[in-house]
Amino acid sequence: MVASMTGYGQGKKESGAFSITIEVKTVNHRFTEYFLRMPKQFLKLEDKIKKTLGQYVKRGRIEVYATVEGRGVNQRRVSVDWELLDEYYHSLSQVKEKYHLASELSMRDLVKEELISIVEVDEGSEEVERIILEAANEAAKSLREMRLAEGLELEKDLRRQLDLLSVCINRLYEMAPSVVNQYEERLKKRMEEFSSGKIDESRLITEVAIFADKADINEELTRLTSHRNQFAHALDLNEPIGRKLDFMIQEMNREVNTIGSKANHSSIASEVVEMKGLLEKMKEQVQNIE
Repeated sequence: MVASMTGYGQGKKESGAFSITIEVKTVNHRFTEYFLRMPKQFLKLEDKIKKTLGQYVKRGRIEVYATVEGRGVNQRRVSVDWELLDEYYHSLSQVKEKYHLASELSMRDLVKEELISIVEVDEGSEEVERIILEAANEAAKSLREMRLAEGLELEKDLRRQLDLLSVCINRLYEMAPSVVNQYEERLKKRMEEFSSGKIDESRLITEVAIFADKADINEELTRLTSHRNQFAHALDLNEPIGRKLDFMIQEMNREVNTIGSKANHSSIASEVVEMKGLLEKMKEQVQNIE
């Protein structure tokens, strides 16, 4: 089953006074790369979120965004450093007594950032974790559906290109024998022109045999057909196939280039140009397959 590496998914879950939204966006990448942007209190769940997404996404750059609406994820509490506050109070009292200060100590004198602060208390962490991972799972499923839908279109296009490639291969199989025959006819005509109609049959046979060996493309066509069939088979696999398809296109290009270097016929050269164009289109599509 072909899956695209491009997609978007969203998952939203609510609990009590708050809701959590997870958005996941993926784009092409050679490997699997995560980029997470979320409130700092969620960072401890990073590995679990990656594991959840990893069930649905095997390759690509994966961008994850988490947002929180409402209240209740983290409670805020006042934290007092009583020991330091006591010491601070006694020190201020000593200063007042030593210098005969008339003013009384007030709350304003004691409320200092170092002594009294507001901190977040993580309450109900198991519930929060459950909601986040459920939202991540929902987003991943939505993302997967979109990647598969786009992958289906990529598969259809690749199969069309494969059909056109098969047509070119079949035409080359038909052309290959005639290339040697046409060369033999041209060589025979030239020999007649330069030898007053007398032909050295032994030399003619030798020259034709040498040319036939150099121009023989049957081996390349056999390998090209095999790679083409393997490519088609890979499209039916239920696993990530992007790298495998990319490798097979490289191998097909190698065979086509060899055929082009052996080609001594305009029709074969034309088919080579056509096949290279098809393979280039296929390569562009494969770059977006997981």
